This record gives sequence, structure tokens and C-alpha cells, in this order.
Amino acid sequence: MTQPCWKKYSTVSPRTSGPSKSTFLHSSETSGFLRMWMSRIKHGCLRTITSKTSTTDVCSQVELLGSQFPRDDYTNVTSKILSLVGKNLHNQKYHPLWLIKERIKEHFYREFVGRFGNPLFSVYDNLSPIVTIEQNFDTLLIPLDHPSRRKGDNYYLNKTHMLRAHTSAHQWDLMHSGLDAFLVVGDVYRRDEIDKSHYPVFHQMEGVCLFSNHEYNSSWYVFFYFLQLFAKVDNNDTCQLFENSFRTPNKQESHTLEAMKLVEHHLKQTLSKLITHLFGEGLEIRWVDCYFPFTHPSFEMEIKFQGEWMEVLGCGVMEQELVNSAGAQDKIGWAFGLGLERLAMILYSISDIRLFWSESELFLKQFHVSDINQTIHFQAFSKFPYLSNDISFWLPSEGYLENDFYDLVRNVAGDIVEEVSLIDQFTHPKTKRVSHCYRIKYRHMERTLTQAEVSLVHNKIGSLAIEELGVEGRF
Repeated sequence: MTQPCWKKYSTVSPRTSGPSKSTFLHSSETSGFLRMWMSRIKHGCLRTITSKTSTTDVCSQVELLGSQFPRDDYTNVTSKILSLVGKNLHNQKYHPLWLIKERIKEHFYREFVGRFGNPLFSVYDNLSPIVTIEQNFDTLLIPLDHPSRRKGDNYYLNKTHMLRAHTSAHQWDLMHSGLDAFLVVGDVYRRDEIDKSHYPVFHQMEGVCLFSNHEYNSSWYVFFYFLQLFAKVDNNDTCQLFENSFRTPNKQESHTLEAMKLVEHHLKQTLSKLITHLFGEGLEIRWVDCYFPFTHPSFEMEIKFQGEWMEVLGCGVMEQELVNSAGAQDKIGWAFGLGLERLAMILYSISDIRLFWSESELFLKQFHVSDINQTIHFQAFSKFPYLSNDISFWLPSEGYLENDFYDLVRNVAGDIVEEVSLIDQFTHPKTKRVSHCYRIKYRHMERTLTQAEVSLVHNKIGSLAIEELGVEGRF
């Protein structure tokens, strides 16, 4: 339930740096990596799909997880992204994301126990990432004109289906099935910039807890909780969850102030205990008011870690309209969402988000622990040098999105790209045409790259940018 999606040109010439294509083919120093890319380029396997419909795509269907989805003018998912669907890093034992998930799950199982010792929160960590537009947006009350719906920010299979942008996409279905308390864990997909802290696939955990008025409640735990808190209120027999009132910055129109304050208190207490469990005692926490379409009031939690305030999760009192539409009209609840990568990067001092996708034992073996709560200090196993190349082009008169270019770069270069930054933009004084210059930083996580192999990939990015995005190269 994180917030819905939100100098001089370098003198390096990508066309002239490094040897020619024929030199690549005949050099005795040609690496396996280079031969792989030569083969992929030769056989046309580096096609990308952007917000514009690609002229090089001939397949009319997107095949994913055993299903087929007809392409249309909304289809923008790339082969790079499709190759990552189903990896489920959060379910791979001893993976750092698995460790975070298990620690949170253990905490909820211990803190929220029913009368017979059973955990009150159920956990769903294998739900399909393919969702409908209705699940991802409509059920969460996200307006039709909300920027989080943009093609430039999401991966659409077609007009009706997409890769979920948040685990909140499952809230309505699970509440509609009758669940009052649950955690959802899964991979989510968003088109974004390229740097060490952003990746188009990351992992979230969603939590929801619903409460009923104690007169009608069937859950022993929630009954006890509300009975205990209402007991502290004078004339508690008159305390109710709902009223017909008006919306304020502090409550919804259908909630009583007493009920809202109790739910807010329980939410913040629950999350404070969770973060303290993960980071240890003595942690400074503060709450920042914010906005989400599906909660009100809404908050972000920030923690002071190593002298800096960091946002770690979003949460709030669930919009009653959402709860009512799921068939839980007599209940009020809270929801939260957090990113597993963000927590793992902070807790384990992992500096590059690409590492979570590494299959190197040098990385993975550092998280093989006998106790999931064991302190881990990640040791960087390598720091290979980077190579940077610049690329500049004139933008088309309309339809250009930066995330299209970032997706194209990822699709061609994969995870050898560490960062793409816009270092200059220029508007021609007479023609008013706009030019962008990007610096692409290449670094392999496990070995040193050569300029020869980087040049091959970089040149392919340039040619596909012209073909796919309609730009005019200045290289």
C-alpha cells in the first residue's frame, strides 16, 4: 500500500568508441558475453515494447504464466520484465527478501494469537502478479484521471490486464472472501528510473486488519481488544464505530472520532512494534501525514537510522467505501504497505538493488543463517569498475516518455546497466526541437566489462531508440 505511482555533452562518441563489428566477430579476446549479444542482435532477439506499439513485434499475444493476453495499444510489457515474472525471490529460502518476510510473519504470528493459540493473520505469498485494471485501481478508489494509472508508470498486458503495481491489488478480493486480518507478499512492477535504488520489479508486503463493534464481533481477539479499549472510555456502552457526519483532516464522514482514534492507535502501535522488532530497541520513529486514495487519514512512518530520517512504509485507516464494497459494511480497519527491498537494503547494508537478483554464491551464502533474526552484516564481495557512455537525440514532436527509454535500455542491456541519468537537455532556439543527453553507466556485478562489449550494447540502444521511440540520433 505504498503511494500509487509517483552540463556539456560528453565527447565520447558511442559510434566510434571500440572496434568495429567485424573486429568483434574475429577478435580472439571476444568474451562469452559479447558473443551472446552478437547472437541476440543477429537473430533479432532484442526487440522492445514501449508505450508506443512496436513495429517490430509480430506476435499478437503476450504469453505469461500459462495464459495468453491479446496485445492492443496498451501493451507495453517488455521481454526483460516478462523474464522476471515468477522468480518469487521472497519465497526462495535464505534469500534476504525471504528473511525479511519470515521475520515479519513470525512477529505477527507471535503478537496476534487467537483463543486457541492459532495465528490471527493469514499470509498469502504466492498470488499471481497478473491482475485486472479493476483490481489494481478501481476497487481501491483510484480516480480514472489519477497519474498512477499512466502507461508510462505501469506494465500493461493489454487494456484489461496488467502486472500489479502494488500488493494492494488483492485487498478487495481477500476482504470479500471474509478475511479480517491478512498479510500479502509479492512481486510488484513499476516503470521507473534506473539507479542503484530503483528496479522495475520489487517486493511488497501488505497488511490489513478489520474490526467490528464489540456487540457483534465474532473474532475473540478483536472482541477483547475493543472491549478493553472501549472500557477506558466513559459511557462505553454508547461507543459506536459509525455515524453520519462530515469528513475532516482527521476522520472520515462515516467514522466516529472515538473509533477512528482507536484504530489509528492500534495501527501505529502495531507498526512501531514491528519496526522495533526488525531494527532493535531505541529506534526513533516519527509519523508524517500524507495522502493515499484508499486510506484516510493516511501516514508514512519514518525512522532515524544512522543519523538520517528514512521513510519505510505507508499506512492509514481504510476508506469505508472500499470496505463496504467488499461486503464488510459493519467493520472498520487499517492497512499498511512496505517494500522488502528497502528494509533489506537498510538492515543488511546492501548498496545496489540489482544484487537481489544475483545468483552468485558470494552474495547468497551470506544470508544462510540458522536463525532468521540473526544479525547480518553484508560484505561487498566485489567492486568492479564502471564504464560510462553518453547518448543524445532529438525528441519526437509528441509521445516521448522517459520511462520508455529506460525500459528500452533495460531490455537491451539487462542488469549490466547501473544508472541512467539525464545530464543535459537543450531546446533549439529556432526550431524549438528538444534534445536529451543521457549518461549510461555500465557495471557488471561479477566481473570487469570491456569497452568493446559495452560499445556493442550501447550502439544497439541507439539504433533501437530511433526505431522504437521515433527519436533522431545525435550520435
